[in-house]
Amino acid sequence: MDQRHLLMHQAMLGDRRRVESYDRALATVIDENAVVADVGAGTLALTALALRHGAAHVYAVEADPQIAAVADRIIKANGWQDRVTLIAGDARLVRLPQQVDVTVCELMGNLGPEEDMARILRVFNRRNLRPDGVVVPERVVTWLAPVQFGTEGWGIWSPDFFGMRLDVVQELVDPTAHLHFLTQEPTLLGEPVALVDTGRGDTGLRNARPLALPLHTAGTLHAVLGYFTATLAPGIELSNMPSYPGCNWAVFVWPLRHTAVAAGDTVHVRPRRPDGSAARDVTQWRLDCRLDRVSKQ
Repeated sequence: MDQRHLLMHQAMLGDRRRVESYDRALATVIDENAVVADVGAGTLALTALALRHGAAHVYAVEADPQIAAVADRIIKANGWQDRVTLIAGDARLVRLPQQVDVTVCELMGNLGPEEDMARILRVFNRRNLRPDGVVVPERVVTWLAPVQFGTEGWGIWSPDFFGMRLDVVQELVDPTAHLHFLTQEPTLLGEPVALVDTGRGDTGLRNARPLALPLHTAGTLHAVLGYFTATLAPGIELSNMPSYPGCNWAVFVWPLRHTAVAAGDTVHVRPRRPDGSAARDVTQWRLDCRLDRVSKQ
């Protein structure tokens, strides 16, 4: 067993807000007659929540053979053999013995769509979800926002760090995309704009399009921030912005050279997706940026 797999699941299970949000969402859609599919079941946290709310049966679908073996041990240890059917395989190829009432899935990456959840669910549900069935989450939106950091992250390279100039370091640090866990909420210089939205039919990062990010606040533009908001059920949302204690998702940061901006300026961004398997690693993406000023500085 590759220990990195279990460490990843350890972090996810320790994210209490994640688990509790799914728990509340499943409580609204599951009754004692419900048949549930847990897609990307992992170590069966969502399966356990479905059973907790009275699901009659859960089909736990897991593509990773190592994690599927762990899931099998968990099922036997809990005596779930008559209530949970483990299916080890690619969800896009699975045809269940019966259609399900609820599909639940948590394959959100740090930006949202890296793990191709929307595309996987579209194929799986076409075969296996009843026409009036429910999907949790019902919508996932990836947002981009222009930000000014406080005294953390890319904002550290400022003209005044306890009286010391650190802005010269920007000339040495490569402004490449990276993950960051926020310790303080940055200043939004403009409203977030949706990059990918499953509610409008987008199925992944390949749908990414050029965007305009209007600025409503004067300040110093430090970066474009990327994060997701998942609507699990009506009124129940889960997001990695702002970061919270125990959050297992970081936000994505595309740093820019610190630039003074005014209200009314617009940042134009064009995502550049790499080819092949690198496309799933958003740190390999480029974000071409251009600033239109409302007036000459």
